[in-house]
Amino acid sequence: MTTVTSPLAGRAIGLTAVPDPVFSGAMVGPGTAIDPVLEPSVAVAPVDGIVVSLHPHAFVVVDEEGHGVLTHLGIDTVQLNGDGFEVLINKGDTVKRGDAIVRWDPAVAVAAGKSPICPVVALEATAEALSAVQEDGDMKPGDALFSWT
Repeated sequence: MTTVTSPLAGRAIGLTAVPDPVFSGAMVGPGTAIDPVLEPSVAVAPVDGIVVSLHPHAFVVVDEEGHGVLTHLGIDTVQLNGDGFEVLINKGDTVKRGDAIVRWDPAVAVAAGKSPICPVVALEATAEALSAVQEDGDMKPGDALFSWT
């Protein structure tokens, strides 16, 4: 079983509250979302593993069980072309839960008219594979978001 932890401080809100049908409809996969604190912060690894995809606005870490966890920093933030983001590691790096991956300022996304909400998704998983999914409450980096079997 993999425990996926929050990559950010903020409030858990659940995927259905994400203002994007691809995420709210769980088309990418099941999971939850964080409405982040609107101040500069660092998004951290939600699991131990290898960074297999890395962009300023999103990253995927795959753990030793082959579970890929997508963290997407804001909605439509790819359109910011990296403004407000600083990548701190490299694709292919091995990370431990809590390691810094991207420094970002969600207020930059808001100022550009984008949602700061951050989906945290279990890629290629079924909803039944997840348990103890947090959809409400204050979270800090490292707090458990869901378990994946």
